[in-house]
Amino acid sequence: MKKFFKKTIIYFLLLLLVVVLFSFYANYKIEKSTKDFVTYNVNELPETKVALVLGTAPNLVNGYQNYYFTYRIIAADELYKSGKVTHFILSGDHGRKDYNEPEAMKKALIEKGIPENVIYLDYAGFRTLDSMIRAKEIFGQSKFIVVSQKFHNQRAIFIGKQNGIDAYGYNAKDVNKQAGLKTNVREFFARTKVFIDNWFGIQPKFLGKKIKIN
Repeated sequence: MKKFFKKTIIYFLLLLLVVVLFSFYANYKIEKSTKDFVTYNVNELPETKVALVLGTAPNLVNGYQNYYFTYRIIAADELYKSGKVTHFILSGDHGRKDYNEPEAMKKALIEKGIPENVIYLDYAGFRTLDSMIRAKEIFGQSKFIVVSQKFHNQRAIFIGKQNGIDAYGYNAKDVNKQAGLKTNVREFFARTKVFIDNWFGIQPKFLGKKIKIN
């Protein structure tokens, strides 16, 4: 029994080591592959019809302001007013009646002066993979700019390239490392999941009827 227990611990530690090492590789690969496609400088971006804004809630669970949301809205507004894009897809989670990321983003952008008629909502952007693939398959866009924080844009652009999308990232201001620690740790391992999803051919939870962006 002692030997079995010892072997189990050793195998577990070896598996953990493999997972951690692969996660470091995944992070390195994604950052290296996308470095020429993400930027804080709007002038370095090509002109595209659409910007895809990746969703998050305007407030945290404790009720405080979610600066990831705030800074993404500011970046989206800057992008539109620069003339680089003419339309938006706001993609996020609306899995519950009382939780609606796309509507929250729409409201915030309209308050910034963005016309409502250039905004399209994707209520099934449950994951970054869903948002990217649905922008292509549902909204008919094979080239677009993604708006989110740099770490998120890197993963989104990598997913896009894997799926035949000519994607670029406009980086919103990041949240300080201490406040965003939980998000950064989650992102570290989320990048491993990108490779697993690709290996197994994982698709969005929902596809559905196509939506034309006029």
